[in-house]
Amino acid sequence: MLDVIPSGLSGSWIEVFAINLVVAVIILVVGWWGSSIAGKALKKVAQRSPRIDQTIVPMVQSVTIWTIRVFVCIAVLARFGVQTASVVAVLGAAGLAIGLALQGTLQNIAAGIMLLALRPIRAGEFVSIVGQGDGTVDEIGLFLTRFIQVDGIQFTLPNSSIWGNAIINYSRNETRRLDVGVNIRYGDDLDQAISILKNLVVANEHTLSDPAPMVMAMEYRESTIVINIRAWAKTENYWDLRFALLRQAPLALAQAGLRLPVPVREINAVENSQVA
Repeated sequence: MLDVIPSGLSGSWIEVFAINLVVAVIILVVGWWGSSIAGKALKKVAQRSPRIDQTIVPMVQSVTIWTIRVFVCIAVLARFGVQTASVVAVLGAAGLAIGLALQGTLQNIAAGIMLLALRPIRAGEFVSIVGQGDGTVDEIGLFLTRFIQVDGIQFTLPNSSIWGNAIINYSRNETRRLDVGVNIRYGDDLDQAISILKNLVVANEHTLSDPAPMVMAMEYRESTIVINIRAWAKTENYWDLRFALLRQAPLALAQAGLRLPVPVREINAVENSQVA
C-alpha cells in the first residue's frame, strides 16, 4: 500500500523547496554578476598600478571570475542540501578525467603560466615566434596569446606553440644595431665614399655615439663593392634611422659625383682563321 503524504506536510515541503529555489536563483544571479564586476574592478585597479605587469592582468581576471563562480555553484548546491564535500570529491575525480582527455588544453594552461612566470614576452613587445609568426603581443590569455601584425591583422597562437618554439624579442633591449649595405662601383674613390657615409651616419640624430658607428668595406662582388654602415640606435628609433640612411646614402654619394654601380660584362671576340 502506498503511503499518502499529509496535505499539511506536502504544502510545507513545497514552500521550503520554493524558498530554497528562489534563494538559489538569487545567489546564482548575484554571484555570476558579482564575479564579472569583481573581474572588471580588478582589471581597472591593475591597469592603473605601475607596479603590476599588464601581461598578467587578463589571466588573473579570468581566474578570479571563474573561482568566484565555482564557489557560487557550490553554494547553490548546498542550499538544496547537497553535501559539498561530496561535490568537491566528484569535481576532483571529474577534473582528473577531463585533464586526461584534454592534455593539449592543459599544456596550453601550463605554458601560459610559464610565459607569465618567466616573461619571455610581454604585452606591447614586438616578437617573432620562429616558425609561427611575427607581431606585437596584445594579450596573453589562459589558453591563447593574441598578436597584432605590422599590417594590423590579428592572429592568435596556443600558448604551447609559443613556449615550444624559439622566441626572438625585438623590443626587450633598449638599443639595437642596424647594418645598411651601400654599393660602390669599381673605379670610384672608396675612401671618399666611406668618409661621406661616415659623416652621414654620425650627423643623424638617432645614431648613438656609444658604441661608435662604423663604415667599412664589407664585400667584393662581381660588379660592385659593398660598404656596410653599422650603427646603434634606441629600439624605438631603429626604423627611423634605417629608413633615413637608405634614403640619404645614395643621394649623398651622387652629389659627390660617385656613380651608381651597374652590372659589367667583358666580352672578348675571337676570330677563327680557316686554313685552306
